[in-house]
Amino acid sequence: MEPKTARETGAIVRVKEDVIGKTVVNYGRENIGEITEMVVDTTAGRITYAILSFGGFLGVGDKLFAVPWVSLSYDRTHDVFVMKADKNLLKNAPGFDKQNWPDMSDPTRISEIYKYYGSEPYWQQK
Repeated sequence: MEPKTARETGAIVRVKEDVIGKTVVNYGRENIGEITEMVVDTTAGRITYAILSFGGFLGVGDKLFAVPWVSLSYDRTHDVFVMKADKNLLKNAPGFDKQNWPDMSDPTRISEIYKYYGSEPYWQQK
């Protein structure tokens, strides 16, 4: 039996083809949004956030949310990302308008976002 490549196991993916545009669902399989961008901490060499689009109609009125990357898991069977969340969590989440992005490197903002989603910040993980 030949060993599987990283691409076959899902360990390494291409952002533009395999992540951007993917649906995000919750554990109840409700569609809660779509990944539109990814934010990388180039100093730490880690993905900080997935930017999730939620709401609106035909792209109008969409609100964007910075969701900690560690809050998402990939379901290969259904080709979606899964997040422990419901629409109410996102409705009350700290979001922003796609034309007015906040400073994504602000340490206070990063900590607040990770805390909101109940995720341990990557810089505190061992």
